Amino acid sequence: MKTLPALKTIAALASLLLLASCAVNPVTGKQNFTIMSEAEEVRTGRQADADVRKEYGVYDLPALQAYVNEVGQKLAKASHRAHLQYRFTVVDSPEINAFALPGGYIYVTRGILAYLNSEAELAAVLGHEIGHVTARHGVQQVSAATAAQVGAAILGALVPELGGQAGQNIMGLLGNALLSGYGRDHELEADRLGAEYLARTGYNPQAMIKVIGVLKNQEVFDAEIAKQEGREARRYHGVFASHPENDTRLKEVVGAANQYAVANADDRRAAFLQHTEGMIFGDSPEQGIVRENIFSHGDLAMSMAFPRAWRIRNQPDKVVAISPQSDAQMEMTLLEKPRGSPVEVARQHFRTRDAVATNINGLPAALVNATQGATTLRAGVIFHGGKAFVLAGGGKTPAAFNRYQAEIGNSIHSFHALSEAERKAIKPLLVKTLPLKKAVTYFDLAQKSPLPKYAESTLRLINGQYPGGEPQSGKTVKVIE
Repeated sequence: MKTLPALKTIAALASLLLLASCAVNPVTGKQNFTIMSEAEEVRTGRQADADVRKEYGVYDLPALQAYVNEVGQKLAKASHRAHLQYRFTVVDSPEINAFALPGGYIYVTRGILAYLNSEAELAAVLGHEIGHVTARHGVQQVSAATAAQVGAAILGALVPELGGQAGQNIMGLLGNALLSGYGRDHELEADRLGAEYLARTGYNPQAMIKVIGVLKNQEVFDAEIAKQEGREARRYHGVFASHPENDTRLKEVVGAANQYAVANADDRRAAFLQHTEGMIFGDSPEQGIVRENIFSHGDLAMSMAFPRAWRIRNQPDKVVAISPQSDAQMEMTLLEKPRGSPVEVARQHFRTRDAVATNINGLPAALVNATQGATTLRAGVIFHGGKAFVLAGGGKTPAAFNRYQAEIGNSIHSFHALSEAERKAIKPLLVKTLPLKKAVTYFDLAQKSPLPKYAESTLRLINGQYPGGEPQSGKTVKVIE
């Protein structure tokens, strides 16, 4: 009997699914659907680790790196997969985040460290991420996504007419169904495992709930500011994102770790504050510094002023500024090795012949008026230090563009090279500790803070006393200098 090619494909894919579905979960002892061996898991993590390091950069504070690794390794030894070679890295990002790759690669940002207040809280973050690794949540996500793709191939072979939009809609639903279990349940499992690892290494497992409260308060604060600024709130998408602080199930799974807990566990606050003393808060010089509406970058020896009152976001690959009403936007990107003159680069980049050679503050440049889709742009290409800086601004509507085009133009013309003295003057904000000999309020501390906005609320947040707490005399608080 002759087998049809489509049926051969289906048989091969079905066999793949059957062969891949027999892995035992190291935590539960039950079988989970996976397509990845442990060796493949480690190899996948190692390959992705290179991308993470390239994207974020490793924070250059060796003592802090060693400290975080020491805490992480202690927890890892108490985990269900102690044989793995875990790697704990502080990445150079102001974002509030922590995440894990398959195979034991775990990262925390210096941004999240600024909002923690004890070694126990750091251990809670690391323990949660170790829980994702030990339960192989990342592997299960990859397996489910692959199964969705295999399912699409099977469905397409059976019903070729579903290869269009209808098929995409059906496969979208199938993919969502396969992936729907990789949210709240896995986060709770990671909380349970992290709390257990905390207790087994001498920390109070309730630190898990405390750190969730700290991160949720940061979300509440950002939501309030977002409303004032007319923008979307930045939802925390990392650890603990899927449940509220007073979640009953969360308290149950964390409480289960009390059977392993030691009495009167030390949260090691002093040790944590000592190791995070002098850590950069917010933008780092390597990524460029934003002060008010001015962006300066010492290594690139440049500075420019975005329109006043615009919100500036310093991202790894670009700097974005958004108007107060969110109806206009500017971007600055970098071309490392431009070819040709500024005019030639501008014409190629914006796909237009409308580029005029000029000089901006002594630097060769080109100015452009371009249209991309329905958006009219005012843009410039400026050569400096062997690189091309591409600046472009536009509005969501022609009326918005007309309203802001003068400000966009002024911003482009503000670009200038920094002198050596100006480069050296670029300093980041730093986390410092302050022993209090007398009673003081966060309002008092905010008056002396270099934080440009919301200093009082920020100081409460980094000290775990938001929204209305006050420091106590005789205690040590964190400040920003």
